[in-house]
Amino acid sequence: MNKDNEVRSMIKIAVDAMGGDFAPKEQVQGAMKAIELLDDIEIVLYGDQKAIDKYLTNSERISVVQSEGTIDMGEKDPIRAIRSNRKSSMALALSSVRSKECDAVVSSGATQALIAGAHILVGRLKSMKRTAIAPLIPNVSGTQTILLDAGGNLEIRPEYMRHQALFAHIYANKVLKIDKPTIGLLNIGTEAGKGRELDQEVFNLFKNDSVLNFVGNVEPKSILNPPCDILINDGFTTNIAMKTIEGTAKGMGQLLKQELSKGILGKIGMLLSARNLKNFKKKMAPEEIGGAMIYGLRGVVVKAQGSSKSLGFYNAIRQARTIVHEEVIQKVEETIKSDQDDE
Repeated sequence: MNKDNEVRSMIKIAVDAMGGDFAPKEQVQGAMKAIELLDDIEIVLYGDQKAIDKYLTNSERISVVQSEGTIDMGEKDPIRAIRSNRKSSMALALSSVRSKECDAVVSSGATQALIAGAHILVGRLKSMKRTAIAPLIPNVSGTQTILLDAGGNLEIRPEYMRHQALFAHIYANKVLKIDKPTIGLLNIGTEAGKGRELDQEVFNLFKNDSVLNFVGNVEPKSILNPPCDILINDGFTTNIAMKTIEGTAKGMGQLLKQELSKGILGKIGMLLSARNLKNFKKKMAPEEIGGAMIYGLRGVVVKAQGSSKSLGFYNAIRQARTIVHEEVIQKVEETIKSDQDDE
């Protein structure tokens, strides 16, 4: 392979280096870790050059583009913020995907600003009427479950949820390497007639689908041990479920720690189980997963946790690289177009 072909085969990832609670330190360190472990990527850091240079100790396959300002994590008018800050680190990173300068963007900046910016600057697939945030959550079997939509659409039509489900089906197959992904509808009961009118319509739509492997309704109590690879509902329902998991895991960990710290036997038990507790914490940590892809866009956009440290940001970059490598968006477009032609 000649040098020109080597350059063209590299995946270029844009990083919003100024978005997030610990920017730019963790973003820069996560980028350097990604370069160390992934030999087919280049990274462009968008942000304050001077602030980035404090932490950039290895610039191999990493370049920096100076930005002007950042989008505040507590921004209350994300659309206005994006439109009036086109030279911010987030806006420049998103624009680089639209212009094809970069293949993907990773940001741990404000969620709603990233979604708004992605719509404005990257653009939505014509074949999908609604985007969706799709985080991966750990499950009892030691793998991951796709959870969507985690806050992108508080209200949605059944047919739009089907498009989101098709996207998740392809993502599970190509990125998570699941041969025949299964999908369940997060609902208040397992019976076919349960839930709101939306839930019942989606149930009937998915049940008769020739592509989706639908297992039926799944109750929230089974969310960490589901009978499927993908769980779906509207953004309001799923976001509540996701935040309940996060809060419960954190609370249970604190309660367990309190009990184990009582008395001499408890302290001995805590000492003996220290490694197990550490492994439990690791399994539930968002850092281990990386980020949530925003489904339905014309380019790859991955939202990392706002509190991401270097490991979490590295994993988000790794995730973005895999999505690009597996051509997920192109395959989604082909599937939906073929599906529409058959109608």
